[in-house]
Amino acid sequence: MALPVERPALILADKWKEYQILESGDGMKQEKWGAYSLVRPDPQIIWPKSGAKLGSGISKEAWSKWDGFYHRSTTGGGEWEYKKALPDQWEVRYDSLGLKFKIKPTSFKHTGLFPEQAVNWEWFSALIKKTKKEGREVSVLNLFGYTGAATCAAAKAGASVCHVDAAEGMVKWCRENAALSGLADAPIRYIVDDCLKFVRREQKRGKFYDAVIMDPPTYGRGAAGEMWKLEDSLWPLLEECRNILTPKPLFFLLNAYTARLSPTVVSNLLGELFVGRGGSICAGEVGIPIQKDGKVLPCGIYGRWEA
Repeated sequence: MALPVERPALILADKWKEYQILESGDGMKQEKWGAYSLVRPDPQIIWPKSGAKLGSGISKEAWSKWDGFYHRSTTGGGEWEYKKALPDQWEVRYDSLGLKFKIKPTSFKHTGLFPEQAVNWEWFSALIKKTKKEGREVSVLNLFGYTGAATCAAAKAGASVCHVDAAEGMVKWCRENAALSGLADAPIRYIVDDCLKFVRREQKRGKFYDAVIMDPPTYGRGAAGEMWKLEDSLWPLLEECRNILTPKPLFFLLNAYTARLSPTVVSNLLGELFVGRGGSICAGEVGIPIQKDGKVLPCGIYGRWEA
């Protein structure tokens, strides 16, 4: 019997105080990251900047009071231009959950944080806290954990967390974020490994988890050069994750940033994964409000299964 599925929903990360999208247009967005303002490209922004003609090739002068501007190269990648010397890294707080993260602009335009995911942190933090109040411990597996924002949110809510990423530098960054959030001594395991291989080893070790979070890339390579391709690799990984869930799992969160998946596809995957286990499924887009004109920037899709 199919699980109940809510209609695709747009959920907004609108509780930030130290992060905002100030304005957007013609492929770019201007963001506030704590004390600094950065302008970065975004492929979703195909509308014109206010007062400009679409496709006019907005110059850096059209954006006011920026501290850093990312120029994309025609040959791939790009580089930052700074109006003044910025610190190599700085911090932003997410006050709603008492979290703090290191921000560091990278050569591939990212900063080490996907702020739209805050709306998912809020959701699973509430579930973890509720379950803890009922006297049950909660263990969470975070796959493709990147710099560990979700890991920190789950640990802050009271869960024990296993953080897995194939990149050693990202796992180190997660440790730093945990320390910044007062979680240096929290029950977090930091694992540098290929996610599929790790999950299979956990099965052999008889290790089980109450919840799984994953943010799989479209393409990627494991710690030993293993090739990951979303269309071919996602379902086998989901199946293996099902094998390490406790008899009464709490939640499963699947995020995707590729246009090749839709909320319907994600809800279908979760429906197949949890057939016969009850619960409910919700899928849709995550977004961030744009301060200047009230638009919403879509930042990917999510799928949630909840017991």
